[in-house]
Parts: sequence; C-alpha cells; structure tokens
Amino acid sequence: MMKIKPKKNQKNTINVKGVDLFCGVGGLTYGLSRGGIRIVAGIDIDASCRYPYEANNSARFIEHDVARLKPDEITPYYESADYTLLAGCAPCQPFSTYSRSGRNREYESQWPLLSSFGRLAEAIQPDLVTMENVPQLADHPVFGELLASLAGYATWWKIVECSTLGIPQTRKRLVLLASRLGKDSLGLIEESNQEATVRQTIGMLPPIDAGEIHPGDELHMASSLSPLNLARIKASRPGGTWRDWPDELQAVCHRKPSGATYPSVYGRMDWDRPAPTITTQCFGYGNGRFGHPEQPRAISLREAAMLQTFPADYSFAPAGARFKFNKMGRLIGNAVPVRLGEVIARSLIAHVFACSSQPPGTEANQPPTTPRLH
Repeated sequence: MMKIKPKKNQKNTINVKGVDLFCGVGGLTYGLSRGGIRIVAGIDIDASCRYPYEANNSARFIEHDVARLKPDEITPYYESADYTLLAGCAPCQPFSTYSRSGRNREYESQWPLLSSFGRLAEAIQPDLVTMENVPQLADHPVFGELLASLAGYATWWKIVECSTLGIPQTRKRLVLLASRLGKDSLGLIEESNQEATVRQTIGMLPPIDAGEIHPGDELHMASSLSPLNLARIKASRPGGTWRDWPDELQAVCHRKPSGATYPSVYGRMDWDRPAPTITTQCFGYGNGRFGHPEQPRAISLREAAMLQTFPADYSFAPAGARFKFNKMGRLIGNAVPVRLGEVIARSLIAHVFACSSQPPGTEANQPPTTPRLH
C-alpha cells in the first residue's frame, strides 16, 4: 500500500469533505458534521428525505438511486478537500427481524445496494471510508466482498453496543472504518462510562395522551390506542412484561408456547435504563417495549427521534405540513443515531492527526492489517 502523507493546514486543523450515501433524513450527516467532518452532499432515492436533510444540514440532497450512481457524479463534491470521505448505511431490510419470516424479492433485491457502496469506494478511492449496518452483515458473504473492494486500505470493524457511546439505546451496530493513510489509531475512540437513559433523553418533554399532538411541536404526537390496549398499558409497569397483566387482558397468542418468547411486546420503557433499539415500528405500543415509562401511550415521534439522538429541534417537516405518521416513523427508525456519526467523525479525525504525527519508519508507515474485532 502506498503511504499517503497526511496534511494539516496553517490552523492545525483537518479539512475533510464527505459524501453520505443512503443519507435518509440526515442522522449520519448531522453527526459527522458535529464531529468535525464537512459533509457536502447526501444521496438517497427517497424524495421525502429532502426537507429534513437540507433543513438541518449544510449539505445538498441528491435524489438518486445509489445502485445506478456513477463515480464521476460524486467526485466533484470533493473539490478543494485535503481529505475525502465516503460514508453511508445501505438499507438493512434483508436482515430485519421484521422481514425474516416473510422475506421476499423486494428485500433480497436490496443486496446490490450493499455491493454498490463497495463498488463506489473502489472506484473513487477516497482517503477515508465509513459504513455502519446491522451486526448480521458480518456473517454474510456480501461483507467479505465489501472488505475485498477495500484492498489497499487499512480497515477496522467492530460490532458496537451503542449504549457504550452515550446513545440511549441497547442497539448493536457494525461499524467499519477504512483509511488509505495508514492504520495508526484507526478505530472508535470514545466510550461513555455511564449509560444514557430514557429519563435523561425525553424526561423533559411535556405529557400528551395517546392520539394527541402537542400544540408546540407537531412531531410530539403519539399513536391512538384501542380501549383494550389503553387498559393494557395502564396495567403495565416500566421494564415489565405482559405477564404482569390480569388474565382478561392477555392476548390468546400470549398463552401459546410461541408467545412466551416475546415478553417485551406491549412493554413500557424503563426511565433509568436505555431504550430498546428504536425501529421503524417504534411508534406502535404492540411492536416492542415502546410504551412510555409513565404516560398511557406509546412513545411519540419526537421522543423516538431524540432517542435516536437527534436534537429536540431537528425539523422533519415544514411547519403545518401534513405527513404520514407511519412513514415518518419509518424514516426516524431507519436513521443512523446522530451520536454514532459524531463519534465516528472524531475517531477519523484523531486517526488523521495520529498518522500525520508519526515519523518515518514507525507503525503508521507499515502495511495495514485487517483485524476482525468483536
């Protein structure tokens, strides 16, 4: 591998420009920017992502199918950069626990999207690459193909428990970092000594009822509940299960042997612990432990976004605009947690500085390895 000597400008800062593939509503872009990397463009096929992406980020949204994207459509965005970054999170529906039982051609057809990321990285040869995805990706051949497309890069990857990074979720994600600069200090550098909790994250929001929209924030809205589910959540305790309910509230499926393996459905979150993984179905009380810890309702869309570490004022739709509740929940659930992007950015910038501070003949100048870390 050719050693590339890192550059620092007169202010001793790192000028990294990046492009975010599969950018969605901008969680990764916002986090990378907050961590010190300038993201200049985000690319996604979903036009509904344009408003939240551009309203909250100093970057251009490009509506495009990444599978059809050509390298020369990306490279102009790297002009005047000292270092270039290609970032992204390809859709992970083929691995989704919601889709496994009914996996179909639509989901399987998304495998090329994972390969497209590697194809573009191989063709463009940015200085830095980062990708995050579901942990199951590590055991699929497509991940090995992605690593093969990064020949010539030092690579590091790990399945990360997000709660150790200050993200208020028990969410595991595979994080990949790759660099053409060398391998010195390549990896995530920040871990939190204390888990962020549901209370710390959403405890300050005003109360609302099921089916209500708060007048001061249109995203602070909760789905309606049937009389039966309203009785169920009132009978639920934080961190408990449906087994705490009286018999008349339990569903028939709960009494079956197969139902016993799903104790978290219809559950309330615990105030003083991280939330469960925020999914595309997180606004539904019956879809997991998505009940509010105290109020008789599922979490609101705003609460879901804040548990994804979006700031409380992140704008997902223009004021007064109508949006589909389910679709907005999907966009929020699919997002990369902002805090994860921030940690990735700080880690990559520390890596560039570490490479630039190494004298000739040190480890930073040696051929990289590709450690498999878990």
